[in-house]
Amino acid sequence: MSQMPLPKYHQIYLLLCEQLAEGRFADGLPGEFALMEEFGVARVTVRRALEKMAADGLISREPGRGTRPIGAPVASIGQGARDVQRANLGGLLENLVSMGLRTSVKVIDVQTVTASASVASALQLQPGDAVQKAVRVRSTREGPLSHITTYVPADVARKFGRRELARKPILVLLEESGVQVGRAHQTITARLADATLAQHLDVSVGSALLAVRRLVYDANERPVQWLHGLYRPDRYAYEMHLSRVGGIDAKVWVNKELSAQFI
Repeated sequence: MSQMPLPKYHQIYLLLCEQLAEGRFADGLPGEFALMEEFGVARVTVRRALEKMAADGLISREPGRGTRPIGAPVASIGQGARDVQRANLGGLLENLVSMGLRTSVKVIDVQTVTASASVASALQLQPGDAVQKAVRVRSTREGPLSHITTYVPADVARKFGRRELARKPILVLLEESGVQVGRAHQTITARLADATLAQHLDVSVGSALLAVRRLVYDANERPVQWLHGLYRPDRYAYEMHLSRVGGIDAKVWVNKELSAQFI
């Protein structure tokens, strides 16, 4: 039996929850009419999504004061990340550079912004510190592949901007700036495409995307890049090669190699 699609209000609810977790609504959520226009739905659909968020204790809706987050989770790569299974990246960084050289990139936006709580936590900065935020869409000959947002401490990113980001992979730019890339911690999950992502990646609103969070450290264990990547799963895949190691009573699977591939 085929699975029934999620109701539209629930898709919007999931999208807003993801954006809330990313810290995008620190100053309050958009109004109902703005959400109606963004998602192309009726007001009753938006209201059902917001009512569910309120019932879950995520937002507060007060007449005259708008809709504001309450106790919104802050995404971080800190203590909680230690409970996430870590993959041995091996040659992944080199693979990513190679992929960057084999695709084209469109720079959507580059600017220096103040670090939000989640960005500051990941990069071990203070909230309000300056970071370079860059948004790019990478494509193959078949069309859009990924929507990438990167955050780099301003002192690290001072040697490159829009022109350089349009020409070279950011890992190459980091190394050309004197950064010795050490390791990376990566998590892979899934999320739904909102209106902006749908437009950039040429998919429908609510489409499933592969979501990658990658925190890159230099050789001195300083975080130098936090990446949020959204990939079309019909054009992109991660491949891992696993080996069984250990004694007969404690054999485990160990990742020997991980690569990113086009489909």
